[in-house]
Order: sequence, then C-alpha cells, then structure tokens
Amino acid sequence: MQRATAPFRADEVGSLLQPPRIKQVRARLENGAISADELRKAEDLEIEKVVHRQASTGLKLATDGEFRRSWWHFDFLSHLTGCELFHPGEGIQFAGVQTRHDAVRVIGKLDFPADHPMLAHFKFLKKKCDIAHVTAKMTIPSPAVLHFRSGRKLISKEVYPDLESFYADLGKTYRKAVKAFYDAGCRYLQFDDNVWAYLCSPDELRKCRERGDNPDGLPEIYTRIINYAIADRPADMAITTHVCRGNFRSTWISSGGYEPVAETLLAGTNYNGYFLEYDSDRAGGFEPLRYLPRGNKVVVLGLITSKTGALEKKDDIKRRLEEAARFTPLEQLALSPQCGFASTEEGNNLTEDEQWAKLRLAVEVANEVWGK
Repeated sequence: MQRATAPFRADEVGSLLQPPRIKQVRARLENGAISADELRKAEDLEIEKVVHRQASTGLKLATDGEFRRSWWHFDFLSHLTGCELFHPGEGIQFAGVQTRHDAVRVIGKLDFPADHPMLAHFKFLKKKCDIAHVTAKMTIPSPAVLHFRSGRKLISKEVYPDLESFYADLGKTYRKAVKAFYDAGCRYLQFDDNVWAYLCSPDELRKCRERGDNPDGLPEIYTRIINYAIADRPADMAITTHVCRGNFRSTWISSGGYEPVAETLLAGTNYNGYFLEYDSDRAGGFEPLRYLPRGNKVVVLGLITSKTGALEKKDDIKRRLEEAARFTPLEQLALSPQCGFASTEEGNNLTEDEQWAKLRLAVEVANEVWGK
C-alpha cells in the first residue's frame, strides 16, 4: 500500500540542482550589481516553479530544492546562536576533490534563535506546497554534524570546558528548533547526517583519532542528543534522517557497510524513517536492516543514484527491493534517490532532465511495487 504520511513510498532526500537563473543572480549580488532582495525574489520564483514540478512528477512531497543555500549544513548551523562561519586553510577532502574553505565553529553558548532565517524559508515553502497539494519537507543538518567533523578543536573551551555541557546545550537547541518548525507548520522534518556513515568508515575513524578526538561511544552520545531533541514532537510530525556518505560534485567520502551502527541507529534512535544510501558497493549489503524494529518505522532505500545521469532499470530496482525485504518487511520500505542532487550550490554532474527522470522513476517503481 501507498503511505498517506511521511516518509512516502516514493520520496526524495532534499536538494535539487540549482537553476541557472539563481546562480546568475547570486553572482551579480556577489559583484555588488544587485541587492539581496532581488536575489530573494529570484529564489522565490524558482522555488514556486520547482514545487509544482515535484508535484507534477507524482511526488507527495516537495522541498525548496535548498535553492537558498550554498551548503546543505553550514547555512543552518552558522545561524545558530553561538556559532559562526569562518574560512580555514583547507576545505573538506572528498575522493579526488576538495571543497571551498568554509567551516563552522562554536564561539558562544548554543541556542536556537527565534529569527533563524530558515523558519521564513520554510513558511514560504509551505505556502507554495499547500497550493500544489503536497507535503512541505524541511531539511536541516543533524546535531551530530556540528560536533563530529571538527570535534573538540572548534568548540570554545572557554564556553564549554567540558563536552557534556556542550552536548546538553546541543540537544536543547535542537529541541527548540523542532518546536519552532512545528509551530511554523512543518509536519515533515529531516535531520541530514553524514556522521553515522563516517562511524562505519575505518578511514574516517582514523582521521577522528588523528585530530585528537575519540570516536568510541559517540553513537550512544548522538542517540541521546537526537532522542532528546525530538522527544516532544507531536504525533502528527514525522522526523526522518538521511545518512549520507558524502556528496560534492558527484564525489564521496566514506565507505563501509552499516553494520557497526545499525542496531543503535535503527533501533535506538526514535526517528520515523531512515534514508539509507544503497547506490554502490560502498554501502555493503542489506543485512543491517534486520535491526529495524517491526512496526511503523520506515527505511527509505536510496537505490537510485544522484551522482550520475544514467537511468537505472526498473527490474534491477525491484530485484534489490526484494533482496532488502528478506531482512525487513516490504511494508516498512520505501524508495528514493540515494542523496540530494546538489548538497552544495555547485551540484552534481548530471542535467536537470536526468534529475527529473530519476525522480519520475522512483514514483513509477513505487506505484508498481506498492500500488497506486
């Protein structure tokens, strides 16, 4: 059967390729040729169009494509009270390419401000989604993201002499964020999270230790923070997570199956759904799905890659769904691309037509597997 609530049988992670118009207007703003208000108007127009495009594709949800963002995470984190964006000497190293030199550090006591800009972004999205008769989906980075990538060295020791106080404030900050988005009308919120995949990667665990942090026990710490943050959500609000293995210009960071974290993640965190990347051998097999508790939780399998334009075959996707159903019931599964199409404003190496073909494919396969 199809699902009337999120996550849906055919779903999407969040970001979409940014239209050339937005890139052109943003470049003019950076050159001082136009005002920020002119960029906002251009974004508004393109978001309105992309919401209707998602609805016409057959999706029951729509995002704003993350068109107002440069990064999937820094744009949200840098506007938290106590955080600031800065420019270190190097970017994040992906397979064969490095990102722009941006990062976020904690310089004050954490809090969620009432005027966080993404609340206004969501309200605009919801207005357009209501017109298109689809559910508005909002994506924000998981609280774990603020800690793991840079660790202790980018958290002020004057403000947080011990990490336990930092973890406590991080949970409180996100609990306030969840309530703020709910009060703004959000009923489908997603915590995007690359940390769980890093905790499955021997290379990323080594890097964590090399920068002076200890990854042992982090899954339990992150579970505690996440569960505290979402504990008070009302029954009509779905909160999911997307476990990302790195997505920048069609490249990646981490490899390793989900087995090391599967029980803690699937059974221990209180999400309604889990978007798991399964578009390459780097994700391992479906065996970790056995830890998904029987009931209402859903795993959204990312069997359609967002990294290349080649379109998957329906029979191959259906066969993999059957394989996954050996470890958890088919009624607790759904389908999506493995990640967004533009986790940063640069976007992945495929065309908009190829992007929409992949989203249509997800809808068509879902209708054939679970019915219309």
